Amino acid sequence: MNPRTNMRELYRQDRFPIFQNRMYDTQAEAMACPRGDIRLVEDLESGLVHNADFDPALVDYDRNYQNEQANSAPFRAHLDWVASLISSTMGLEELIEVGCGKGTFLEMLADQGASITGFDPTYEGNNPLIERHYFGPGLGLEARGLILRHVLEHIPSPYSFLQNLAEANGGQGLIYIEVPCLDWICDNRAWFDIFYEHVNYFRLADFHRMFGRVVASGTCFGGQYLYVVADLASLRPPQYDPADGARFPADLAAAATKGAARAGTSDVVWGGASKGVIYALLRARAGVPVAHVIDINPAKQGRYLAATGIRVQSPDQVLPTLPDTARILVMNPNYLQEIRQMSNNTFTYIQVPND
Repeated sequence: MNPRTNMRELYRQDRFPIFQNRMYDTQAEAMACPRGDIRLVEDLESGLVHNADFDPALVDYDRNYQNEQANSAPFRAHLDWVASLISSTMGLEELIEVGCGKGTFLEMLADQGASITGFDPTYEGNNPLIERHYFGPGLGLEARGLILRHVLEHIPSPYSFLQNLAEANGGQGLIYIEVPCLDWICDNRAWFDIFYEHVNYFRLADFHRMFGRVVASGTCFGGQYLYVVADLASLRPPQYDPADGARFPADLAAAATKGAARAGTSDVVWGGASKGVIYALLRARAGVPVAHVIDINPAKQGRYLAATGIRVQSPDQVLPTLPDTARILVMNPNYLQEIRQMSNNTFTYIQVPND
């Protein structure tokens, strides 16, 4: 069977940056960043949504990849909530975090008394609890609970990946999975929340089809993420349910143009991470570029965003230069109150999903 005939196309974009969170030292490097195409499809066998044009050979994470969000109080509060959920459902003994990144969440759990080991080949710190390689079969290390935060959306063949984790853990144990929520993207027409490096886009129903036993599940972080605590021993191949197909808005691409039509000449993007990068890119393509990009992460400040080459600045660098009529475009509504406080509630604040 031709695999293209067993898929339903949902959305297309071309020449997106491969890494929206990779920062560049010069504007020229940023504008010349590697790019790839997006063709989101729903697999009519598994029911999973993925980018059929994704090429894993283009994806190589390095030290210039900056996705640290823990500088923000609302996100730290989210991590506290996740830690509490893991403690209550999985306990704090014999945990493994797969793809632990820079180790922020692992160290939070360790400070709370967790016995935990992290695995991430890109880790650059010196925490002895973290091993710089992948977790997989053959290591002889098993855990009561695995933690998989914002990893599965980056992995081609996610069910096979989960099978591999289950095998590595002796076919037992619980797993906490957290990923962006496709339903939130669709409900909010969040066209700026679809990226090349996210090969998969999940709904909560996907995990209920993949696991026979789910201990806990729901949405978190203002509905933007979904989570599940499930039994690895109950993992099973997901099956497409024609009565529960992916609800994808036909006007998603048009929403970007509609937002640009109401743009202001002194618009400022607050948030130089994934959402801000894609928002700035599609605004530029519509001929209405944003004036500035602000981010509170020092690792981003003074460096340049992929594709547009916009230089990221601190609040102190930008806010004193703005007219009172400036619009602050808040890339994530979870941070709206924090941003208002940091800017003395001086400007007009726009939550981009409602722009």
